[in-house]
Amino acid sequence: MQQICRILLFSIGCLLWSCSGTPRVPESQAVDEQPALFPDYREVTIPVNIAPLHFALREEHKEAIVRLERADQSLVVKAKEGEFQLPAKRWSELLQGGEGQTIQVTVYAKGVANHPADRWVAYPAFMWHIASDPIDPYIAYRLIEPGYELWNQMGIYQRHLESEEQTAIMENKYSEQNCMNCHSFCMQNPDKMLFHMRDKHAGTYLINGDKIEKLNTKTDQTISALVYPSWHPSGRYVAFSVNNTRQGFHTHDRNRIEVYDNESDVVVYDVERHEVITTDTLRRKESFETFPTFSPDGRRLFFCTADAQDMPLEFDQVKYHLCAIDFDPESRAFGNTIDTLYHVNSLGMSASFPRVSPDGNYLLYTLSGYGNFSIWHKDADLHLIDLRTGHSRPLEEVNSEDTESYHSWSSNSRWIVFSSRRIDGLYTRPYFAYIDESGKASKPFLLPQADSDFYQRFMKSYNIPEFITGPVKSRIRALRHAALEDPGINVTFGQP
Repeated sequence: MQQICRILLFSIGCLLWSCSGTPRVPESQAVDEQPALFPDYREVTIPVNIAPLHFALREEHKEAIVRLERADQSLVVKAKEGEFQLPAKRWSELLQGGEGQTIQVTVYAKGVANHPADRWVAYPAFMWHIASDPIDPYIAYRLIEPGYELWNQMGIYQRHLESEEQTAIMENKYSEQNCMNCHSFCMQNPDKMLFHMRDKHAGTYLINGDKIEKLNTKTDQTISALVYPSWHPSGRYVAFSVNNTRQGFHTHDRNRIEVYDNESDVVVYDVERHEVITTDTLRRKESFETFPTFSPDGRRLFFCTADAQDMPLEFDQVKYHLCAIDFDPESRAFGNTIDTLYHVNSLGMSASFPRVSPDGNYLLYTLSGYGNFSIWHKDADLHLIDLRTGHSRPLEEVNSEDTESYHSWSSNSRWIVFSSRRIDGLYTRPYFAYIDESGKASKPFLLPQADSDFYQRFMKSYNIPEFITGPVKSRIRALRHAALEDPGINVTFGQP
């Protein structure tokens, strides 16, 4: 009797193990049609240090299984309510040491339309290509409702790309629901950053390690407080635009919101002297200058400039060239010659958001039909200039039928993150793409989330995605104190 009980218990244990263990790949019939997947992660290039790419099968089905294979490793996962949740530990093991290799992904489903209800089908396999270069482990972004007219709840956050962890850098619930914008980092350094607060407790908040400075940046010689930033690689300077900006709303235009400048200039802020410097070339009355960005060696300042128009009547006639001027960080002197990298006459489009790869080889920028606030322009696309040859081309590998706008480079110059409205035309979400040494981009992939339905539920836009090489230390209490108690340092207007 005792022996029978042991056999029975062993049999029950085996049955339970088989029910709870790794699912088996079923016998199936190969089909030609592609499955409807979300996110569309087919044939993407991914870094070895990315969080699991959870995705869902949107085809009507009864059961579904996915198999991932690399070399002699495999991972088989059964769908739960159509979603494939890839276990983090097994995912990490599958990617580890796989740089330059591929993962073959095969989706199996039973009960699919136009096929026998009891038959499993195998969809065509697709590949995940593992890049030879890792990605920076964090990005920072602002989360905001997409209308930009309200900011009751707003924050700047950081996301760990190797997991789904998101933490706050600063939220406006700690500073009386003011507006916060334009966060920026010096060479992807999480310990050297800045951002602005607007309305209540207005100022630019500059963080350098454990030191926080609140800056009052409007001077008698500038048309506004400092706006769009770009750090000098040395950390001593930050280039800014100063802008007299207005916002309008269209009722009969596919570009729903229009943000435009009545006037704008470019200046450079000296962090050590608390001074703003500039040159007449960057503050001409007959031109709108904006969106400055330094080269990685710190000796060139790129910016966008347009012929001034009668605003707002001629808002759609404002088109920006992409230009550059020399800058000497030792003497704080600007060059006398303006070089034009993109001229409006070449394509009839307007340039915005120039960003140079840290290796100095490429410049990524946005082109749209007019204006400089391209994040609401449906025709906005990314373009890439090879700074060694001067050749510019549309980055067709990543562009979509909807808006592609703000973007930044990883510290190793091999990855970009950019905001796109391609899912629904309403919300900007962050996408990543690999850029090889020849400037060729891979198919972009959407920021992975803990579940594949996240973006259907989440009602905020990801604004200004920026790579950082590590986590930003929590300074919310110190930032709150600076906002509410610190009168701030008055910035002065100096001479180059």
